[in-house]
Amino acid sequence: MSNALLVAGTTSDAGKSVVTAGICRWLARQGVRVAPFKAQNMSLNSFVTADGAEIGRAQAMQAQAARVEPEAAMNPVLLKPGADGRSQVVLLGKPVAEVGALDYRERKPVLLERALECLADLRGRYDVVVCEGAGSPAEINLRDRDIANMGLATAAGLPVVVVGDIDRGGVFAAMYGTLALLSARDQRHVAGWFVNKFRGDARLLAPGLEMLHELTGRPVLGTLPMLPGLWLDAEDSLDLSTVVDRVDARGPLGPDVLRVAVVRFPRLSNFTDLDALAQEPGVLVRWATRPEELADADLVVLPGTRATVADLAWLRERGLEPVLKARAAAGLPVLGVCGGYQMLAAGIVDEVESKAGAVDGLGLLPTSVRFGAGKVLARPVGRALGQRVEGYEIHHGIVAVEGGEPFVTDDRGQALDGCRVGAVWGTTWHGALENDGFRRAFLREVAEAAGRAFVPAPDLCFAAAREARLDRLGDLIEEHADTDALWKLIEGGVPAAGSLPFLPPGAPEEAGKA
Repeated sequence: MSNALLVAGTTSDAGKSVVTAGICRWLARQGVRVAPFKAQNMSLNSFVTADGAEIGRAQAMQAQAARVEPEAAMNPVLLKPGADGRSQVVLLGKPVAEVGALDYRERKPVLLERALECLADLRGRYDVVVCEGAGSPAEINLRDRDIANMGLATAAGLPVVVVGDIDRGGVFAAMYGTLALLSARDQRHVAGWFVNKFRGDARLLAPGLEMLHELTGRPVLGTLPMLPGLWLDAEDSLDLSTVVDRVDARGPLGPDVLRVAVVRFPRLSNFTDLDALAQEPGVLVRWATRPEELADADLVVLPGTRATVADLAWLRERGLEPVLKARAAAGLPVLGVCGGYQMLAAGIVDEVESKAGAVDGLGLLPTSVRFGAGKVLARPVGRALGQRVEGYEIHHGIVAVEGGEPFVTDDRGQALDGCRVGAVWGTTWHGALENDGFRRAFLREVAEAAGRAFVPAPDLCFAAAREARLDRLGDLIEEHADTDALWKLIEGGVPAAGSLPFLPPGAPEEAGKA
């Protein structure tokens, strides 16, 4: 079977997810039934599929790029790091264990089998499967238990292309070194390179590309230009200096702007909730870690977190609690989402995530929280502020509402989720702000409470903005990659033995044996 390709990277955040999504959209435009796949993903940004499975948010985005419904098989293993050096292992969409790094390593042979089963299933149902690696394929200390890079490629017979980020510098050394650290068996699978985030005159880069081809025997299959604001549905918080740039270039439609400060927790999760706010003309979204950064905010958002109790302690250590309480007392808007909503409660009892027992919350909402062993995974629908709202839930903490008003109701006005007291709102629903009507109604209420003459854009469609970004990814591949060479790799599979040179020194062959 030769209908799959693995996109690896010289480093984390080199552009694997972008290239994978771009290839998916390029193929989908041509009528090819294509699916994304990532055997193992470590991310705090996740999504719930239609049948209630949790997968990496990047794979859900790639499925949208492929114009197919996301499913658990596209990301069979998801790791969600916690506050104690341990990670929750999500297998085929359901949590199965909390493990440390060494414990997890022992599980990998079994997890590789499950990943290979899922990949084989997808390859049987789709014309093409575009796989994404994790980290770097040249992590030689981890090769004997690798299930996402060369371990997957050799077991499933996948050709591999490697992406390097030229904006960081040293891309040629990174590519050459990546190949040179792989065993001869692994090197056979590496068939080409992608240079990502290039700025400047391509004529100056051409000699380097030619030399890389001569030195490694592998051609550069694409030089992708730097496109500001390209990123969508990031996997982690490695680079969160700003929230994603807007596609809509309009300025504010009214006299005032709205300033939104998002508390940047150490273990924040599902921060893609803020993408929809950042798309609004006249809404300025910035991260905050200090009290003074909340001072001029019209809205403060406490986003999701994988470690509610630990990040609540961090919030207090940073001196943010008095500012939040003063805002609430003054009737200034505060929004808590999932873990951030839990923090707004009077009290939290956690014997599951942090095992801290009873902890005082911020006391800004008349609620209490108790963590349960089971994880709630759902795709609910309701109404809020007179608008239909769809969202998704991913949480262990169960919130009991003991006063205030419900934030989300059903069609009959019965409480479904959340709580509101004055200008303090809380909800467990991720993705609510992606609903255009609700987002506009919410921003109008925020503006009124903050005393701002802000006017939400009446015609902004977040789904259309997301599609525009995915189309830009497809354009990136179509216009700047050797698509004929990509097709040959997808159809032909791993290059024939002896057709590509071995680059010394190479890792010992034993390093690749599980």
